[in-house]
Amino acid sequence: MQQTDIQQTDIQWSETEKSIALDALKKAYSQEVEALLKTIRESASAVALIEDAWRLHDFLSAKRHEIDGRYDDREAFLLFTLSQLVKDGLLDIAELTGLAKEKQAKVRVLSRM
Repeated sequence: MQQTDIQQTDIQWSETEKSIALDALKKAYSQEVEALLKTIRESASAVALIEDAWRLHDFLSAKRHEIDGRYDDREAFLLFTLSQLVKDGLLDIAELTGLAKEKQAKVRVLSRM
């Protein structure tokens, strides 16, 4: 087992912290989906050839894989998930107010890596 795995599984989440983290994930997911839907509408209106449709299909397949993997809400991975969302600009650290200070600090540090 890697050191980071041990450290992550040792982290305890209160019910309040889990609720804050999950709400933040839901908000980031909703924002990302809305932006994707806007892109889809714009791209679909520009489809003129079958090749354009296949490109849109390939784009959507890649985005689905990316989004499905981005929102891991298992407790052992929550800090990594939140950190990546902050790093990607989909979540602001201020949205994690209410998490223990050490968890917020870890998210800040991990989001800079």
